[in-house]
Amino acid sequence: MTLNLVCFIGMIICYACGVYMLLERSFTRIILGTLLIGNATNLLLFLTAGNVGDAPLMGGGADPETFTDPLPQAFILTAIVITFATTAFMLALLYRSWRIAREDSIKDDQESVELRDVDPEADDEVFDESDSGDTEFDDDDHEPAREEGRP
Repeated sequence: MTLNLVCFIGMIICYACGVYMLLERSFTRIILGTLLIGNATNLLLFLTAGNVGDAPLMGGGADPETFTDPLPQAFILTAIVITFATTAFMLALLYRSWRIAREDSIKDDQESVELRDVDPEADDEVFDESDSGDTEFDDDDHEPAREEGRP
């Protein structure tokens, strides 16, 4: 299998730029980062398809060994639909956010900010086995409980 170096480098650049844009605070840049990662995934699936061959619909005396595998193409179409649906949903969220608040930036949630300062040592729960209560499972080798009406 030969790998097209230009598509491979383009895929890496799309992934890198997409992840960088996802880390921004602007919702528009987050949407563009999602689009870049979706397109990079399509390139990845395209590169995994292998060598280009004949169409699988050829009839007659065509050799099945020369056919192109249609499965990666189906994966690419599925990835395009998923990326389109995700983008449409995120654009609807952006439109709603712009209509209500007139801003494009993502703010920190106050509860999430408070969790940054929690001391992990002071937050540990102490578990005592005697406080666990009774369970339906016995440690003894008894017969399993049977439901009423069943043999």
